[in-house]
Amino acid sequence: MRHPPRLTALLAGAAVMAASTALAVVGTATGAAAAPVCTVEYSVTNQWTGGFQGAVTVTNNSTALNGWSLGFSFPAGQQVSQGWGGKWSQSGTAVTVAHESWNARLDAGAKVTTGFIASWTGANTAPTAFTLGGAACTTDGPATPPTGTPPTDPPTTPPTTPPTDPPTTPPTTPPTLPPPTPAAGAPELTVTGNKFTDQNGAVRRLLGVNRSGGEFMCVQGHGIWDGPADDASVKAIADWKANTVRIPLNEECWLGLDNVKPEYRGANYIDAVKDLVTKVLAHGMTPVVELHWTHGQYTGNSSGCADVHATCQKPMPNARYTPAFWTSVANTFKNDKRVVLDLFNEPYPDRATSTATQAWTCWRDGGTCPGIGYEVAGMQDLVDAVRATGAKNLVLVPGIAYSNDLSQWLTYRPTDPAQNLGAAWHVYNFNTCSTETCWNDTLAPVAAQVPLLAGEIGENTCGHAFIDRVMKWFDDRGLSYLGWTWNTWNCNSGPALITSYDGTPTAFGVGLRDHLRALAP
Repeated sequence: MRHPPRLTALLAGAAVMAASTALAVVGTATGAAAAPVCTVEYSVTNQWTGGFQGAVTVTNNSTALNGWSLGFSFPAGQQVSQGWGGKWSQSGTAVTVAHESWNARLDAGAKVTTGFIASWTGANTAPTAFTLGGAACTTDGPATPPTGTPPTDPPTTPPTTPPTDPPTTPPTTPPTLPPPTPAAGAPELTVTGNKFTDQNGAVRRLLGVNRSGGEFMCVQGHGIWDGPADDASVKAIADWKANTVRIPLNEECWLGLDNVKPEYRGANYIDAVKDLVTKVLAHGMTPVVELHWTHGQYTGNSSGCADVHATCQKPMPNARYTPAFWTSVANTFKNDKRVVLDLFNEPYPDRATSTATQAWTCWRDGGTCPGIGYEVAGMQDLVDAVRATGAKNLVLVPGIAYSNDLSQWLTYRPTDPAQNLGAAWHVYNFNTCSTETCWNDTLAPVAAQVPLLAGEIGENTCGHAFIDRVMKWFDDRGLSYLGWTWNTWNCNSGPALITSYDGTPTAFGVGLRDHLRALAP
């Protein structure tokens, strides 16, 4: 997000472990001549003593479905404890996965992926019989045994025949295992399927605010934070029942470049950031440290400034400084998995390049990008920089078009050896993707596979009707969002949440505050 007049021109351009068990299942509906009704891919993506994570991908090879139900039976007593990408239920050995409201339509040739966590003892034998809408599927071969952590008990002999009567209607008995108890305080977050989970395995949502200031005050010579960053100001955020605070940063201030005043750069800046992170954690909230403003001269389409220095939003991070920034930040916080790392605020290589393919390739791979005059650090470069430090922290990767476009995020997403990546998205009422139709088309497929955080939501109306719609869409899907911004700016010149750092809301902020309080247990 850009900033009020004294900062920059506000809103000017804003717009698994590898699969260890795998099998292909092909079925033909009764009476069909040749075409299989579905193809099912079942895999164990992670396994440990007594438990495992699995995934099921269904391809509809028949006519379009408006609502679907997948059935199968576990042959060795496995019990599902939680699932995503569908409504999971289990009765005895029989498991049913039914569509969610947002993925009910399954066109001919389309795929839907669901995932789950389950317990097992003795042997984790893969299911061999599936049904889609009651039409039986048959296996074309046995599954490869899991190669993950071996069981401590000797394996039992697997069944030699598949179950003979898989269910054709969803069972009504829920899983017998109770859900995990959420960890106390700020959680150590991990990606499990398409959910954020804590160290106890409980699903968590990130709900809160942005605390702008660390990206612009230092480079403009005014200080480090815009307003107080003391304990009282952090407590005021917690009093809104926020559980997450996103903290935008400036790479030149963190790295100590000499265009920044000495009192606001290097160790002084880093210590201030660490202090704020500590205060956020002390109030039980998750800190998201995020790179907002970076080095690199860009004067092309939608340029925010002509300055080479980190004084505005650039279309992409730069190879000269940004990998070093993330190496330093990751080393600073790698021993505390409660800290989340958000790689880059609002990439917009699409404004500089002429095609979507060029934009997404630049986004992922960096290097020499059309229309951008400096060497770019791609998202893969930044993930690599973080993981090279040994940091296992959750990493968030934004889209393009000022983080408002995730249409090809899944196609171009970086490879993460830690398998701990989530997607970040931003939305304001004036963005291109600001309707439920766009969200259903471009966000829902991403959210079905990876956790999704709307790192910035807001509107320039001094009201909250738009973010009310955003929050409902995200609430209906159990997704995460953060309001922009916890600063005392005039809400007519930008979506400021507060009029005072004691937490007094603006007419815009009252919508987020009341909603967060209503969601709090």
